[in-house]
Amino acid sequence: MKKLLTILKYALLLSVSGLLMWYAVQGQDLNSIGRHVREANYSWLIITMIISAMGYFSRAYRWKMQLDATEHRAPFWDVYHAMMVGYLANLVLPRMGEVIRCSVLQRTSKVPVHVALGTVVTERVIDVLVLLCLLGGTLLLDFNTFWSFVTDKLLGGRYDDIARNRTPLLVAAVIALVLLLGLAYALFRNLERLRQNALFNKVVVFAKGLLAGVFSVLKLENKGLFLLHTLFTWGVYYLMDYLAFKCFPATYSLDMKAGLAVLTFGAFGMAAPVAGGIGPFHVMVQGILLAYGISKEAGIAYALVVHGSQTILVVFMGGISFVASMMKSGRSLRELAAEPALSVTTDVE
Repeated sequence: MKKLLTILKYALLLSVSGLLMWYAVQGQDLNSIGRHVREANYSWLIITMIISAMGYFSRAYRWKMQLDATEHRAPFWDVYHAMMVGYLANLVLPRMGEVIRCSVLQRTSKVPVHVALGTVVTERVIDVLVLLCLLGGTLLLDFNTFWSFVTDKLLGGRYDDIARNRTPLLVAAVIALVLLLGLAYALFRNLERLRQNALFNKVVVFAKGLLAGVFSVLKLENKGLFLLHTLFTWGVYYLMDYLAFKCFPATYSLDMKAGLAVLTFGAFGMAAPVAGGIGPFHVMVQGILLAYGISKEAGIAYALVVHGSQTILVVFMGGISFVASMMKSGRSLRELAAEPALSVTTDVE
């Protein structure tokens, strides 16, 4: 039954990706999209892929700094290979890459899964904070374009109707608050009973290890270098999107503010819980480019080429890392894919 539910979950996520891709291209001239793709100057794309590779190395070093702060030191290449295997897994198993990369690192460098997972949680929190800053920057630098995108593209021109009728939103918020308070009260009333439960105690131990990884950022030996790698990583993402404008005649003249908007909304699309961001990324990037006067055909061509090039890069680099990690750990792909959850449980026993 559990395996069936897992299959159904991934089938549903795959369907969502397919529907969003269909939405992005429906009613468009496929020949025009193909023409934009063929006319692309791929020399610029090669430059973006080289820059992107540098970003992966920087991100891996930043993760190593977090792991070192937990006193579970691991060689840089073990950390890098584990991270790239995780990114490779995310192309097939949405959001499972984070667990799989921690499992790989446990196999190659004996870093406890729950500690490594805590550092990944911190990494994601930092990324969210950076993304919120980018969203604020987009709003401040180009408010009119940003607001037009939200009201006309995301809300489909229904902003006035939503603003006039807020009752459904208020009711939903009240219901969510009541449910949250009810859950908190139930846990408080049954806390002593829960403490006698072996599974609950294992969860507590796991949570403590997770928090140790989360707060590793406070114990960094060089916080300035950690911040520098964070800025460098996001700077790489920005350059990738901006320089990719130069690939297409339709987007060649877009300015740096447009690059910031594409980075921001594209990142939201990549954060969606679907394989490799396929679908949400394309819809979001196409929509924001439309707000900057780029046709739907040119916008989806840009999204397809940029996303496709990064996918190829992840497959190439992740494939090498997978082989390197498996050679060191002696594990097969089937064993690794089957054991992430088991590894977490084993580490807290």
